[in-house]
Amino acid sequence: MDLLNTLVDKGLRRELPTRDEALAVLATSDDDLLDVVAAAGKVRRHWFGRRVKLNYLVNLKSGLCPEDCSYCSQRLGSEAGILKYTWLKPDQASDAAAAGVAGGAKRVCLVASGRGPTDRDVDRVSETIKAIKENNEGVEVCACLGLLSDGQAERLREAGADAYNHNLNTSEATYGEITTTHTYADRVDTVNKAHAAGLSACSGLIAGMGETDEDLVDVVFALRELDPDSVPVNFLIPFEGTPLAKEWNLTPQRCLRILAMTRFVCPDVEVRIAGGREVHLRTLQPLALHLANSIFLGDYLTSEGQAGKADLEMIADAGFEVEGTGQVTLPEHRAAGGCGSGGGCGSEGAEGGGVCGSAPAAQPAEVRTDLVAVRRRGAGTDLAPNA
Repeated sequence: MDLLNTLVDKGLRRELPTRDEALAVLATSDDDLLDVVAAAGKVRRHWFGRRVKLNYLVNLKSGLCPEDCSYCSQRLGSEAGILKYTWLKPDQASDAAAAGVAGGAKRVCLVASGRGPTDRDVDRVSETIKAIKENNEGVEVCACLGLLSDGQAERLREAGADAYNHNLNTSEATYGEITTTHTYADRVDTVNKAHAAGLSACSGLIAGMGETDEDLVDVVFALRELDPDSVPVNFLIPFEGTPLAKEWNLTPQRCLRILAMTRFVCPDVEVRIAGGREVHLRTLQPLALHLANSIFLGDYLTSEGQAGKADLEMIADAGFEVEGTGQVTLPEHRAAGGCGSGGGCGSEGAEGGGVCGSAPAAQPAEVRTDLVAVRRRGAGTDLAPNA
């Protein structure tokens, strides 16, 4: 297919595809899916070999968020039966992080619900970062605390943070339909603050919120322009009790095409499969490793993920290897650019589903509500974490 040959050539040269080329990837048929995966896989292997970076989420403060993001189980007015608790103490967070590191995670992602941190919150998270670094040699730490005020990114960097995550989530044109309590521009500003402070910037998207193919291309092109080190791709998990609870339109094939398009547009960036992979990719998860070079290990913020042991077996069975702490994630030209050793952190922004594109998406054979499980273990509980 001429399109795929062109996209591979551009990916190896770090050249931006045209919008029409990106849209064409999303419009490919299921008959061509393996060809699309193989082409994007060439680009992935050129820049990242067969390494898979493991990341581990620690939810520092769960629920009771004043923002109204439609996809989120922690949103204002959410009726989802999730865990709700206030800030973990530094030693509690460090213990939770240690479980992920023991499971093979190279990066720990510290996430807290809310619009953004107060200065006192930054102090609290700074102490947590220091505790994790002291107890887990070589671990990278990413913070995901919402919108940042002036000077806060610098303080997190001074405390030892390596990265900061703040997702764009969807296109600028449709952002107001998903969230009304802050703006798309607010999110862009926070990513720029992380960049300016010398943190490895991480920003991604959520697929499945009713967006068109054009919206998906818009947000991925906007991410390319922002130039984060890491782009997490979330697939909306439809939590009961949220506005998007009834949206179940993503298919495994659709998810693979979205990951492939993201890889072609962001060829030398850490593309991470984030929330929703178990729900929407299901048995095609191993194929996604040919497109993305990073995943979350174990559970997410408010939902259960695949067993950590199963994640490691999947990686090995697919012929990939877990990236070690001594390996640099990003290609040399990016790692030398002052943005850190690679990758950022993606939160579990994917808490819902539903997608419409320029070409009709195939409907799932059945709605798999049984795959949505609220997290009842790990951080904020007395039960052992899944790692």
